[in-house]
Amino acid sequence: MLARFKAAGVQGVLANSRPNEGTKALAAAHGAPRVLPFIRLYRNRADYANWFENPEIAAMVRAELATGTAAGPYRGIGEFHLYDAANADGAVARELAQLAEQRGLVLLAHCDDEAIEKLFAHAPRVRWIWAHSGIGGVPEARVRELLVRHPSLMGELSYRPGLTEADGRLSPVWRGLLNEFPERFLIGSDTWVNQRWQYYGAQMQAYRVWLGDLPPALAQRIAWGNAARLFDF
Repeated sequence: MLARFKAAGVQGVLANSRPNEGTKALAAAHGAPRVLPFIRLYRNRADYANWFENPEIAAMVRAELATGTAAGPYRGIGEFHLYDAANADGAVARELAQLAEQRGLVLLAHCDDEAIEKLFAHAPRVRWIWAHSGIGGVPEARVRELLVRHPSLMGELSYRPGLTEADGRLSPVWRGLLNEFPERFLIGSDTWVNQRWQYYGAQMQAYRVWLGDLPPALAQRIAWGNAARLFDF
């Protein structure tokens, strides 16, 4: 992982893992880029199914927040998944959103647009990173609507349907969105299975292709600047 970060010119990573020991190991590794540790909500694969209503998950998050990592305190919670928007109203989902709001943490959510609305209802001032800027290809007009409505919402762009054309260049619609909201998007890798690490360098290079379609100052913001501003580094 460290070799791939270095080869790709990556200077900072938002790190989360299942279980959280992986994040702690990366934070302690010499030669790593800047590590921004997040708490993953899953102790095992089974936790995906009911974390949003399991009080053991809330207790685990509070225990992790009390310990931190070699890179310092945790900066956020996630990535977590809500495959059914109704589960955003689960007791633990509500509790953790409100905890993040109270403590100034950033939340990273893999969910649809309805779940985002529900989560903001629980914690209106919390800062969100919306993984993939919506799952299942949420229409661009809906993404724009949510960005306007929720100033603390940011969109992450990995594996976002419609972002680029077949040649890897920006689609006209997304070029317009990125220009309209220059401080609201950032990029990630979504290396959630080992196979994705094999293509990490290629993915970073693909980002550079479509970033080249933007004015340099805007490209820098999306590639690096917006994340640096969000996390104050």
